[in-house]
Amino acid sequence: MKTEKQKMIAGELYDPNDAQLVAERLRARDLLGRLNALADDDVETRTRLISELVAAKTDAFIQPPFFCDYGTNIALGKKVFMNFNCVILDVAPVHIGDFVLFGPAVQIYTATHPENAAERRQGLEGGKPVVIGADVWIGGGAILCPGVTVGARSIIGAGSVVTRDLPEDVVAVGNPCRVIRFLKI
Repeated sequence: MKTEKQKMIAGELYDPNDAQLVAERLRARDLLGRLNALADDDVETRTRLISELVAAKTDAFIQPPFFCDYGTNIALGKKVFMNFNCVILDVAPVHIGDFVLFGPAVQIYTATHPENAAERRQGLEGGKPVVIGADVWIGGGAILCPGVTVGARSIIGAGSVVTRDLPEDVVAVGNPCRVIRFLKI
């Protein structure tokens, strides 16, 4: 029988009030509180806290404040940069490639809820992973919805809402986000 965490990671319906999941969210809140309270010049502590949050050594630079559900479901590539106020709802895996740039207030959502109202009333949730390829630039205020993949080297315009996959080497903008041109690489 699967644990609620195993169901969550697998994208199945799960109970978010499971004791293990509650404890893991509280752990993340504690680390985020410390990260978001740091002085700007305390880069060493910031790097340590980010590595602890995502449970892997990283050289990512996250400009506080930053918010996430668990942290441990986020895989950060090399030299990732996140500007102020980014949010990642990481109930499913989030893979961020090398050299990805996030403008301020970028939001990544993996969390979903059942379409069936009776299941929603039971408090069940689900999730779909998000994958961002290497060298992607995401403009400020963009939202990436559950289950999307953004191809390497693509650019997402500020304020865009990404509801479906985007290929490599494109500029995409709008709500819903659409490809407006291909990059010449």
